[in-house]
Order: sequence, then C-alpha cells, then structure tokens
Amino acid sequence: MSLSGRVALVTGASQGIGRACAIKLANAGATIALAARNQEKLNELAKQITDGGGKAAAFVLDVADEEQIKSVFKAAIAQFGKIDILVNNAGITRDQLVMRMKRADWDTVLNTNLTSAYLCIQQVISSMLKQRWGRIINIASIFGQMGQAGQANYASSKAGLIGLTMAIAREVGSRNITCNAVAPGFIETAMTSALSEESRQNALQNIPLGRLGTPEDVANAVAFLASEEASYITGHVLNVNGGMLMG
Repeated sequence: MSLSGRVALVTGASQGIGRACAIKLANAGATIALAARNQEKLNELAKQITDGGGKAAAFVLDVADEEQIKSVFKAAIAQFGKIDILVNNAGITRDQLVMRMKRADWDTVLNTNLTSAYLCIQQVISSMLKQRWGRIINIASIFGQMGQAGQANYASSKAGLIGLTMAIAREVGSRNITCNAVAPGFIETAMTSALSEESRQNALQNIPLGRLGTPEDVANAVAFLASEEASYITGHVLNVNGGMLMG
C-alpha cells in the first residue's frame, strides 16, 4: 500500500494512536504534517521519521482553538503544497456521571473531539475537491457505538463523529474523496493506562481475542483506508476492537 507522493496531516500526533498512525503513514511513503499541543514530542517524532528516511514536520496545534486550526492548516499547505489525507485523531476525556457532569466538561469534550473534526475537514475539503482525490479518516470509538457509563460527553462526541463521517462521505463521494471512521475498542494508550486492574480484567473478559489492542492495530486500519486499495470504501466505520462489539 504505497502512499508515495501523498501528504497526510494527523491531529493528536504526539502520542498513542496518533503517533502510531503518523509512523505507519510515513513508512508507507506519505509526507506527514504532525499536529498536537506538545512541541517537544512532535519534534522527537518528526526527527524519528526523517532519520528513517521519511518526510515530516511538526505543527503545534490545540484543536479546541479554531484560529489555530486555520493557521496550522494554512502553514502545512504552504510548506507541503497540499493535504491529501486528514486523520482526525485528537481527543480527550472528562469522565463523570451525567448527574454530576459540569457543562464545561461537556463543552470541552464535544469541542475537542467533534467540532474540531468539522473545522479540520473544512480546511482541506476545497483542495481535495479541486484535485478530485482525498482521504478523510476520523478516529471514533466503540463507546460511540455502544455507550459507556460515566462518558456521556465522550460517547456523544464519538457517535457524532460517526454521523459526521457519513454526511461528509455523501457530500464529496462524487469527487473521488472518501470519508471513513475507525472505531477502536480498548487500546493500550495513556488514556487507558489509568484503568484499575479490575476494570482491565472486566474489559478483557468481553474481548473475544483476549487482549487489549495496540496503537499499531489502529494505525494499520487507518493506513488501509488512506490507500488506493480502499478506494471503493466510504461512509464506513471500521471496528478495531478485538470482537468486543459485533452485530
């Protein structure tokens, strides 16, 4: 699956799933615009990619800030000439039972996980339409499909991301632009490292493959959806959850 000549922008690229996606896409030949809040981690990743013979550049971005999104995408396009592949990965949690959830925690999660994806798509869609080629990949979650107690905000944002995926797929499909989502289950990341051992064991009991996923498991799915091999797939939610959700 060669992505030679393609330019990909990955949000939340400094760690976890975003970092794995950036490395996988770079290994497939894409030039990578790395976007996240942590400058130091971005620089380290950019160096790792370039030392390995790839092309990458770091762009500090807080996706909760609309003006930063506009300026970063403008800078990335100015440096690389285009963005062919957009991976909307940046996301946060602010867990709390709904009866105690503060409005600020609802708004912050929805803005970071869902509104930012809409804003990022807006920044790339015109050039994708003109070149009649594009790949938009949104990182959703199993909890946007089945819900999760204490995560009304997070589950809503990820369910919304799935709806956004399908709407965009219908809008731009005629121009050879695909829009798909990847819905990870329990993945070994900083976000899940805070799980208690009891929660971890409970999760494992519900996963037919008997293990938590890795960021690379998700990155492999993203790289496939970004490739020519996936050119007839759009509006799809690719589950990467070890069989935890079926049906």
